Amino acid sequence: MKNSVVNTGRLLGAGLRALLVLTVLTGILYPLAVTGVAQALFPGAANGSQIKADGKVVGSSLIGQQGYSLRYFQPRPAHGLAENSVNTRYRLLVSGATNLAADNKELLRQVEDAKAKVVRDNSVPGHPVSPADVPADAVTSSGSGLDPDISPAYAALQVRRVAARNHLPVAAVRELVADHTDGRTLGFIGEPRVNVLKLNIALKDLTADR
Repeated sequence: MKNSVVNTGRLLGAGLRALLVLTVLTGILYPLAVTGVAQALFPGAANGSQIKADGKVVGSSLIGQQGYSLRYFQPRPAHGLAENSVNTRYRLLVSGATNLAADNKELLRQVEDAKAKVVRDNSVPGHPVSPADVPADAVTSSGSGLDPDISPAYAALQVRRVAARNHLPVAAVRELVADHTDGRTLGFIGEPRVNVLKLNIALKDLTADR
């Protein structure tokens, strides 16, 4: 009986020591090491890929924003976003897709409505936009609803409208788009893209200089 109690005490002691060691290693030292390496090698990504303008954080290069006026470049639609109605203290957006099938009538209506709006908003005197010229990303939302980028084709389609509303030369706005067009990652992954937030900040700076 005494030996059983002693053995049980030894096992409990060994278990507690293992718990303490593993807690320190995996709960303190490992997170500190990973955080330190991330801050040293990738400080921008480690801090959320924040974008600053006028000395303050205005967003992240990884998360798309909605609500730009027509003076600015427009992002992709975000039909998959919803609001968390459980939390009443903060207005929280829930990321997600529409999960609608390709032949779903609601999805088809959304696409047709979005295409008509893109044509209407971006047609300027002497330069009407043809529905056939509207790229897919201008009328469809991404899987998360938070895509921060648009295609160069969609950015190019908006150039004349942005130039007209900001009283800028078309060539200057077109050059701005070219300067903010990123190629494929590592040269072969993904597609060329334009970050809408970065482009609109540069557009704001351009209009402020004039």
